[in-house]
Amino acid sequence: MQLKDIDLNLLRLFDAVYRVRSVSRAAQLLDMTQPAASQGLARLRALVHDPLFVRSPGGVQPTPKAARLAEPVRQALAMMAQALGDSAGFDPAHSNRTFRIHMSDIGEGRFLPEMMSALREQAPGVRIETLPVPRSAINDALDNGSIDLAFGFLPMVKDTQRVQLLKDRYVVLLRKGHPFTRKRRTGKALLESLRELEFVAVRSHADTLRIVQELNLEDRLRLVTEHFMVLPSIVRGCDLAAVMPRNIALGFEGGYSIIEPAFPKRDFTVSLHWSKRFEAEAGNRWLREVVLAIFRTPASP
Repeated sequence: MQLKDIDLNLLRLFDAVYRVRSVSRAAQLLDMTQPAASQGLARLRALVHDPLFVRSPGGVQPTPKAARLAEPVRQALAMMAQALGDSAGFDPAHSNRTFRIHMSDIGEGRFLPEMMSALREQAPGVRIETLPVPRSAINDALDNGSIDLAFGFLPMVKDTQRVQLLKDRYVVLLRKGHPFTRKRRTGKALLESLRELEFVAVRSHADTLRIVQELNLEDRLRLVTEHFMVLPSIVRGCDLAAVMPRNIALGFEGGYSIIEPAFPKRDFTVSLHWSKRFEAEAGNRWLREVVLAIFRTPASP
């Protein structure tokens, strides 16, 4: 095989299939029909004399040769995209690009409304897909282009570029008129009195469980849910207490009380993360600027 025989679109197709492990999904990402994607993959297989991908439950799996090719192809495409992006720029008013962003359910509630309002004005054709990624995989997902940005409190995500968006702290959310709120307590007395409460925690946000565990309140845990956004209706309808971020609790309208015990490690920061590889890519840079213009607090470094 000679380099002159390779069509750039075949490499883009290979990279997409490798990332998503599905020919049909790769075709959607590249705005191709599935037959066109299958034909392109057949051409590439003939050129490299390898099947590249074999069928597996739920999609395809790469062959050893495909696995060896994946990183060089990804790097080459990223360098070309960056070079072309720098020279051609990014026109948000006329772009139909889809950006993929890691967010939790609580992040969607906090950031998406204002973000989509701004995009509707500046880039009416741009699309956003939120794509929750396991925390251990966020670095790789940013570097391989599966996601463009990641929002959140992500201390385990080390090898990225990032900027602080806001500071927050964990508090306790109760229904308005909860008997616990009738007594004024502070400091150590407030922490100790938490044993009077029964709690709901969120599995996907490990720090809520950590706080309950560190205060030896596990025997007071009555409900563990997967998502934060169900908590308001649960708390309002019963006497359960929810450990959650203060900024989110303040956004719930009516019917709630907030108490602020001095939890261990209660303060945290929410940051915007992106890959060093795509830092100069014009579209990525534009979207970051939009996000920072809306959400970055004046105190952020």
